[in-house]
Amino acid sequence: MSIEAELREEFDRWERKENAVAKVLPYVLLCIGTVITLLQPLWHQSVPYPPVLGLTLVAALWMLWFHTLHPDWHDNAPLMGLYYAVLLALAFGLVALAPWYGFFTFAGYPQAFQYLKGRWRYVGVAATAMVASVSYLGGLPNIRASDLWWAWPAVGAICTVLACAFSYFADMADVRNDKQKQALAELHKANLKLEAALEENAGLHAQLLVQAREAGVLDERQRMAREIHDTLAQGLAGILTQLQAAEQTMDKPSTVRRHMTNAMNLARESLTEARRTVHAVEPVVLAESRLPEAISDVARRWSEVNQVDAVLTTTGDARPMHADVEVTLLRTAQEALTNVAKHAQAHRVGLTLSYMEDLVTLDVRDDGVGFDPHIKRANGSGNGGFGLAGMRQRVQRLAGRLDIESEPGGGTVISATVPAIPAGGGA
Repeated sequence: MSIEAELREEFDRWERKENAVAKVLPYVLLCIGTVITLLQPLWHQSVPYPPVLGLTLVAALWMLWFHTLHPDWHDNAPLMGLYYAVLLALAFGLVALAPWYGFFTFAGYPQAFQYLKGRWRYVGVAATAMVASVSYLGGLPNIRASDLWWAWPAVGAICTVLACAFSYFADMADVRNDKQKQALAELHKANLKLEAALEENAGLHAQLLVQAREAGVLDERQRMAREIHDTLAQGLAGILTQLQAAEQTMDKPSTVRRHMTNAMNLARESLTEARRTVHAVEPVVLAESRLPEAISDVARRWSEVNQVDAVLTTTGDARPMHADVEVTLLRTAQEALTNVAKHAQAHRVGLTLSYMEDLVTLDVRDDGVGFDPHIKRANGSGNGGFGLAGMRQRVQRLAGRLDIESEPGGGTVISATVPAIPAGGGA
């Protein structure tokens, strides 16, 4: 059980005890006054039994009717004010006839705060104190016989001050208890809202996990698509090109042999890259060398296969970059060269790898036939075919940018810019 629940239960337990005491206390005090009064003849004191017992019965029935049997009347301020005034008059009559009913007058203090409102509570307390002071002086017969009329107001004033002071502190305690109960109620509401928020957050967390899992699956599919396109598709395209060239030069055995050798080399490289893609590791050329050497080696082998000059120029401080950065730039170089071989009909290709403080840029320029980069492709893309889209996705995944500049007959420039994340840094 929480501390809040324990406190609420403790308050409820004390409130139940107070209500139980408040219900039976007037009857107990009335019984005490009646018993002591009935025993007065043992001390040779006379008591007017008929009026005393009659007022006692009326007081008991009056309390039974208003205080006990009709709790739904307790919030009716005028009605309960009438009840209290009549009860105080009955108490005064009893005390005037038999001083030991002063015990019963004590019931007027808690009932003043239970049934009266605002300042009327202290009026009731003062009136009760004046009635109780009669019993302290031995009742009205004793006051008349001893000529103590002057003492009654004095004793009543003292009793009133003391009773009001104790009543004030009791009232403050009740106010403090009410504030604590209100604070506990607000705390309970806040805890319920917190529990609801935690349940909602748990649901959102589960939803986010599902979305993250779906996004991860989609990202992995896109990665595999890019890897297959950059390795198997390019390799198969190269093999097909070499086989077609060999078919066209069947009458030249040396040329056929060269094309067949290129096709077999491409097949071996594609097979190796496919195996490494399945195991999700970096390209073989990066596993064996740094990025400038890897791109230079790709350009050299591409030049040998396609009989087109391709030269890499490196500027800036060439330093190891994060694996994702190097793989992205290497794949961009491979795809750009593949596009040149397929479409550009170029005679020369220049690659520039630029290391800057915060960025790394790869530019691939060719002097081919060019194209309109804004024209819609067969796949509906306005940014080129799948190869260009794959390059763009790779670069944007690293918060980079891919720019394409081309026009029919003016060659093509592809520029990939990515953050210079050092090796071992976050990506």
